Amino acid sequence: MSKVLILVTNHGTLGETNEPNGTYAPELTHALHELLDAGFEYDLASINGGVAPMYGEDVKDGVNELFLADDDFQTRINNTVPVSQLNADDYLAVFYPGGFGLLSDLATNEAAAAITAGLYDKGAVVGAVCHGPAGLLPITLADGSSILEGKTVTGFTREEEIDFGTIDNIPFLLEEALTRKAGGYKKVAPWGEHVIVEDRLITGQNPASAGGVGKAMVERLKVS
Repeated sequence: MSKVLILVTNHGTLGETNEPNGTYAPELTHALHELLDAGFEYDLASINGGVAPMYGEDVKDGVNELFLADDDFQTRINNTVPVSQLNADDYLAVFYPGGFGLLSDLATNEAAAAITAGLYDKGAVVGAVCHGPAGLLPITLADGSSILEGKTVTGFTREEEIDFGTIDNIPFLLEEALTRKAGGYKKVAPWGEHVIVEDRLITGQNPASAGGVGKAMVERLKVS
């Protein structure tokens, strides 16, 4: 078994606005690049299955372009597996890429949270970047604790929301939510790469951190 479960959003707008959104493509592609380079396989899944909306397809950085031009990747992102059809025994890790869409579904979805909780309880590595850590908020482990309890994490910051012009339209402020629930929250200056490894829980602050989260997941999986 060498497969990673990647959970993406079905929500295609920024909060309740009409602005197109979803998963931020570079955060998915850069982490995925690291995982595939290390020999891991993957599945893309979402709460409802089917087409997973994305934005950031216009980012030209080599890696993003490579994946978006790949027929296999396009087939997967347009035919994501419904969470209800997942077999948790197939996976040794879970990754949550960011994008504002996730704040409106995976941040509160109990079915997806239960899949990740079960895997983490069995020793899986869990990674998330940018707004991806919002997917960790509803995860309750077998002992009744939050997956965030006692752990220091990071995620998209208040300053970055202001810089990006989204703070008035998001469902909630991720930095505040993580600060309330996690053991600690740390950040660096806006847009700088920042990855925190707390044993099998790995979080990254922003788009610049996506590749770093992928690399850290690979390193942790090597010793699992």
